[in-house]
Amino acid sequence: MGDLLSNLSLGFGVALSLQNLFLAFLGCLVGTLIGVLPGVGPIATIAMLLPITFGFDPTGALIMLAGIYYGAQYGGSTTAILVNIPGEATSVVTALDGHEMARQGRAGVALGIAAIGSFFAGTVATLVIAALGAPLTKLALIFGPTEYFSLMVMGLVFAVVLARGSILKAIAMILVGVLLSTVGLDLETGEERMTFGLPFLSDGIDFAVLAMGIFGIAEIMRNLDHTEHRDVVRQAIGRLLPNKEDFKQSYKPVMRGTLIGAILGILPGNGAVLGPFASYTLEKKIAKDPRRFGRGAIEGVAGPESANNAGAQTSFIPLLTLGIPPNAVMALMVGAMTIHGIIPGPQVMTKNPTLFWGMIASMWVGNLMLLVINLPMIGLWVRLLKVPYRLLFPAILMFCCIGIYSINSLPTDVMFIALFGLVGYTLIKFGFEPAPMLLGFVLGKLMEENLRRALILSRGSLETFIERPVSAGLLAVAALLLIVALLPSIRKGRDEVFTE
Repeated sequence: MGDLLSNLSLGFGVALSLQNLFLAFLGCLVGTLIGVLPGVGPIATIAMLLPITFGFDPTGALIMLAGIYYGAQYGGSTTAILVNIPGEATSVVTALDGHEMARQGRAGVALGIAAIGSFFAGTVATLVIAALGAPLTKLALIFGPTEYFSLMVMGLVFAVVLARGSILKAIAMILVGVLLSTVGLDLETGEERMTFGLPFLSDGIDFAVLAMGIFGIAEIMRNLDHTEHRDVVRQAIGRLLPNKEDFKQSYKPVMRGTLIGAILGILPGNGAVLGPFASYTLEKKIAKDPRRFGRGAIEGVAGPESANNAGAQTSFIPLLTLGIPPNAVMALMVGAMTIHGIIPGPQVMTKNPTLFWGMIASMWVGNLMLLVINLPMIGLWVRLLKVPYRLLFPAILMFCCIGIYSINSLPTDVMFIALFGLVGYTLIKFGFEPAPMLLGFVLGKLMEENLRRALILSRGSLETFIERPVSAGLLAVAALLLIVALLPSIRKGRDEVFTE
């Protein structure tokens, strides 16, 4: 307990510096903005903003990017409630009852309880990360190259199991990502691989280029495909602070949602997305009158919103302690860390304690900022919702091109984001989800490095992966997960969760 308090005081010392406070505020503000504007998600935004982080120290850069991520969760709920367009996948459930409340003239109460629930969940999740960080890192220190390779295989299997749609398509995407990560010079010999004699490929494919093309440009093209109708609520927003009765109905769903979201957020493979769905289903099942749900039940906003924010924050646990990104946003975080020369994994806590604890403390500070940013500025967000997308996309496109050119000053990078944008758009059209590809790309290099190290230490014997108990256990879990995911009944249930 003493260690935890001293670590948190170190973290708050870092997070409360003027520069980091400003970056946390900037991240939360940008996150809320892109959460509010349907069509630009946190993945695309973080991909676009990676070039800007080169000018900051690693701690400040990651504090800002983290702020964008959980800020977008808040902003997404604003659009879900006011416009019935979920700004985020995780806000789909909030729209069911939140928009109904808005149509009944209770938009302010829905927004208020969403913000309060999210703040509570964020506070609890921050404490969970702080408490679990040290034990998980101690456990991770027993990992050698063999265990690391098996852990990454398990992380990728989780990504397959929890990806939407076809499992075979998800596996194909991961393999393409791993393949792209091998472009460039060989780790051991320095020989060129898959460069096709093109000198600009000898350094490999730049992470920022791939991320910005596959998510940023492809997302713009996808949004231009369909014209959206925005059903902006015409009624007055009303009071923002819920009354005694609202609190009485909401406090238990907030606590249950926080617990569900915190647990599911730790799962590698985007378990955080399942949190709001699981919370909504639970609240509906245990309600005295389930028919109220879908007609403006405040529990249908309080529970999922708490699960949403708790999951968004606990998804940092596998990233910070094991170096395994559980979703596409965390894969971008790994990219940002490697850009700044930080190797994600258990060494982060021991070698960079200021970065680790500074990030954790900044999450609590960021949650407090989000309360301040969201509730008094509702009027501004409502006005922004009326900006048509056709006016936004040229500015986003120009920003992408300037940002990517500023990294290496290479015209080929700009052409590459256009190419990857087309590839990403085509993949989406054919029902392939690009997120597993980014996970495969991020983990590919680390997997190859650990596989080679493990084989050197075992003198080329593949049996080392089964002989070492931790490695064998991780591979067994991965195999079991794949088998379970391929069972027809499980696949049917899984597809229903994502199509609801």
